[in-house]
Amino acid sequence: MTKYLVCYGVTLLTLLVVDGVWLGLIVKDFYKAQIGHLMAEQVNFLAAGLFYVIYPFGVVYFASSTGLASGDWRDAAMRGALFGFVAYATYDLSNWATLKGFPAQMAVVDIIWGSALTALAATIGMLAARNVG
Repeated sequence: MTKYLVCYGVTLLTLLVVDGVWLGLIVKDFYKAQIGHLMAEQVNFLAAGLFYVIYPFGVVYFASSTGLASGDWRDAAMRGALFGFVAYATYDLSNWATLKGFPAQMAVVDIIWGSALTALAATIGMLAARNVG
């Protein structure tokens, strides 16, 4: 049980830090240019918090746990990429389909990002948990 709690905690921390840098520094202007007309003036911290509490559970269950079982970080990375792809594609393609003015380029960038971010978080979480007694 401790192994999975460590995996969850490290996965959560990785998601918060890496996604925070991505959203707050790297693509801030890109996102504003693409979907600024859809963005709220203030972040809904309740919704964001719920996402960051729930999403790592899926990452650990569907990706990191397979790496822990096999002992191979590549299993966590590959399943993390797949889980991220499916989750972010669901979000972005639904937005593209239903929101007036949601750009295809935004969907593509975000899906690629979600795949990479989730692969990284699953792998780092798995590697940290692997070293727990």
